[in-house]
This record gives sequence, structure tokens and C-alpha cells, in this order.
Amino acid sequence: MAGLVGAKLLRRINADLEFPREIRSPDCLVDEGFFFTYEGRTFRIGWNFAPSQIIILRTSSPYQLGLLNMFYWIYDIPSATLAVIITGAFILFSWLGTFFVRPILRTFLRKRSDINDLIGYMLSCFGVFYGLLLGLLAVAAYQNFSEVETIVSKEASTLSALVRDVAAYPEPERTNLIWNLRDYTRNVVKYAWPAQQRGIVPEEGNIRMVALHEQLIDFEPKTKGQEILHAEALRQFNNYLEARRMRLFSVTTSIPAVMWTVVLIGALMNIALVWMFDMKILNHLYLGGFLAAFMGLMIFLIASLDNPFRGELSISPAPFEDILKHLMEE
Repeated sequence: MAGLVGAKLLRRINADLEFPREIRSPDCLVDEGFFFTYEGRTFRIGWNFAPSQIIILRTSSPYQLGLLNMFYWIYDIPSATLAVIITGAFILFSWLGTFFVRPILRTFLRKRSDINDLIGYMLSCFGVFYGLLLGLLAVAAYQNFSEVETIVSKEASTLSALVRDVAAYPEPERTNLIWNLRDYTRNVVKYAWPAQQRGIVPEEGNIRMVALHEQLIDFEPKTKGQEILHAEALRQFNNYLEARRMRLFSVTTSIPAVMWTVVLIGALMNIALVWMFDMKILNHLYLGGFLAAFMGLMIFLIASLDNPFRGELSISPAPFEDILKHLMEE
């Protein structure tokens, strides 16, 4: 059955959009359409106003997705595991340097008897500036996370108000508007949010918003009450578009790469200063291990909060899921 439906849809697409007939058959059939691949790009076919109207809702490039995943693979790991990996990597780097780099450094510093005092002063001064940098980055990452969470809550609240407004429209406008809002909310939960978690700005919702706007504009109020209701619905719709655009702008919110470079280089310099101390090897392992573990945990904290839509600590679509549950009951 799925193959028959897919074949009919592909014939319709070939006829309307003039795709070559070499398009592969659908990869999977879903409730709003299906996926197919053409020239290395993935297309999802879905219905906007009614099942008889077919449109292309999304395109994506596997190369672009792979390029992004190459840099953001850490967000595919559970938070506890990621904390252990980052902390363990810093500790391992510190201990390896203690065994292999420290003897080389000691050959240049062994002539000074007060070398520990000198390195201690340098480490204290360097640690103050580096600690301020880490603290400011942690606060900035948390503020960005909180702001994006507020944006998502505002968007969901505005959408909920819009649903209440259109539910008071007369038939058949009410049914059509509720159907489109249900379709849009389902798209946000099932497709837009997973795309955001991969760092991709979802664009297929634009088509649904245009369709909903056209339906609202085409409605002609017949009573004074309908005029007031229609004006309020248009106002809520415009407010929702603004909130939605702010969420899309926030998908790529993150700390600049140059700041991450400075943080990592500063961490390595901190560990390298510890290698210069003249003390027993066991004391070196303890001191360097504790310092490296703390820096690893701080970097894990900043990285977890850096991209609000990525990772296990990311912002969830729970507010939209609640709205979708309510729309399913309409």
C-alpha cells in the first residue's frame, strides 16, 4: 500500500514540478508525507491544506549535515558520559605531560633554587585571569540558555492564545484553521525540533505559516463580534510570527569559536605551569589531576549550556507537545 501511494505521489510530483523520472522511490512513508532522495539531497513531501494538495516541505544536504555533526558530535553523548570523557581527557593529558614533558622542562629550570616560588606566583596570576574568563563564559552561556528558554515559552503561549481565538471562528473556517494549526504544531514537534537539535534552522514551517495567514486574511467577518475576534486573531498571529522568528534566530546561538580557542589554550597553559614545579612525582599527579579535573568540569558545563537546542540538557518541545495534545482533542 505504501509503495502504491508513493508511486502515485511521485507521478504527481513529476507532472507538477518536472522532476526527472530517475527519482528514487520513497525511503519511508509518514503521516504527513514521505522522504525521497534526488541528486544527493533529501526531500520530504507533505500535504498543506488537504491530502490532495502536495508540496515540498524540506530539503537538506547530507554533506552539510555531516559537516555539522563533525564538530558537534559531543552533543550526541549523554551528559554524564560526556562529563567523564572531558574530565578524563584533561586528567590524562596532565598525567602524560607529567611523565614525558616534565623531565624535559626540568632540565631548563633546575638551576634556580626558588623555581617553585616563581612558578607559584605565575600560576596564581595566570589563574586569576583564566578563572575570570571561565566564570564570565559560564554566566554568558547560562544567560543565553535562559533567554532562549524564555523565547520558547513565549512562543508556545502565543500559539496557545491563537488556538483559542481560531476555535471561536464559525464553520467551516474553524475546522480548516484548527487543522492547519494541528499540522503546524505536529511539524514543530516531529521535524523542526530534531532539526534544531542538529543545529539546522527549520524552514518548512514557513509554508504552513503562509497558508494560515492566507486563510485568516480571506475570512470576512459578518458581525461586530466576528470583527473583534478576527482582529484579535490577526494580532496573536503577528505576535506568534515574531516569537517564532526569535526562536529560529536562536538555533545557532553559541559562544564564538575564537573564545573556545582561548579557553582551551589557557587550560593547556595552566597544566603546563604545573609541570614546572619541583616536587615528587606523586604530588605532581595529585596536584595536576585535581586542577585538570576542575578545568574539565568547567569546560563541560559551558559546552552543555552553549547550544540551547543541543545535547541532553537542551530545551525540550514540551510546551508544543501540550498544545498538540489539546489540538488533537479539538
